[in-house]
Amino acid sequence: MKDYIEERAVELAYYIIKTKSTVRQTARCFGISKSTVHKDITERLEEINPSLASETRKVLDVNKAERHIRGGLATKEKYLHQHIS
Repeated sequence: MKDYIEERAVELAYYIIKTKSTVRQTARCFGISKSTVHKDITERLEEINPSLASETRKVLDVNKAERHIRGGLATKEKYLHQHIS
């Protein structure tokens, strides 16, 4: 694996842990695709640093468990603004 890919995977993991951000937010911040973030975190990081991968997985699992709530809030917000206009 290329050095810059390993560095990116570790940097992504630290960012996710520090900010508790989602894969989508992380991808937007780093200017890469969601697929790349996901692959870096779930596959590549596991080979590079298993303990860091485990910490990152915990954050992503929380985000996944909460995504239906965020989606519901976004929909609610959308319709609140539609009726006002």
